[in-house]
Parts: sequence; structure tokens; C-alpha cells
Amino acid sequence: MTPEFASIYRTMMLESLAREMPVTRKVIAAIPDAKRDWKPDSKARSAWELARHLSGADVWFLNSIADLKFPQEEHFGEGKTPNELAGWYEKNMNAGMERVRKMTPQQLMTPVDFYGAYNLPAFAYLEFALKHCAHHRGQLSTYLRPMGSKVPSIYGGSADEPWQG
Repeated sequence: MTPEFASIYRTMMLESLAREMPVTRKVIAAIPDAKRDWKPDSKARSAWELARHLSGADVWFLNSIADLKFPQEEHFGEGKTPNELAGWYEKNMNAGMERVRKMTPQQLMTPVDFYGAYNLPAFAYLEFALKHCAHHRGQLSTYLRPMGSKVPSIYGGSADEPWQG
């Protein structure tokens, strides 16, 4: 791995995260506020718990990469309603992406410990952030229709939001 590779990889991952962020925002905003405590099973998180985790952890990943450390702290998105949480997510994702965008190639190459499980160059954790987003957004999107909401277009049209190619 070279600093040039790290910089190119960062650009690719940030572009991907920037494309995913508005879709994730739509999924969070689609949670019916009156049914945000709904969950598909007693072992599952509620829609609100999942949305707060998804939004907070996505932002936490970016800030942790920029800080070159992964603090063990609670990280939940903020807002009193799904729309407020979606707005918080967008604002803080943009700020976190900008922080990562400003990192030097040498910072991107810095090994960062992830709770003793990994010790990868900082830029490599951008893939974790992207996969985390897709994983939990997918979970949350499956909650929407049973809660009486509409499922937004994610990677193509849905029955509720046909694809506008």
C-alpha cells in the first residue's frame, strides 16, 4: 500500500458514502414517528433504536478515522423525531466526510487499533463505514412497510417509489 493508493481509495469510498447518505436519510425519515418503537421481534432493536445506532455509528466511524482512534463510547444520532434525526445524520455525515477528506496521505496510512481485533491503516476503515451503513439501512428498510410506511427507492425502485432512471 502506498500513500497514493490510500488517497485514491479515500476518494472512492467518500464518493460512495456521499451517494449512500441521501438514501439513508430517506430511510430514516420514512419511520412513522408514532410507530418508532415498533420492532419485528422481541430480540430486535426498535426502529428508533436502529435508526439512532445507524446514524450515530456512521458518523462515529468517520470521526474516529479522522481522529486516528476508535474510542469506546456510545454513539447515537440525535433528534426527537425521524426527520430531525435524518437532518442530524446528513449534517454530521457531511462534516465527518470533510474531516476525512482533509487527512494527509500519511495520516491515511497510519495504523489504527480497532479494539484489538484489527490494526489497519486508517483509510481501510472507510470500507467498514460503508458496509455498516448498508447493513443497518437494509435492516431498517425492512421495518418500514410493516410499520405502515413507504419504502424509498434504494438501489432501484420499490413498490412505493418507482425508479426514476
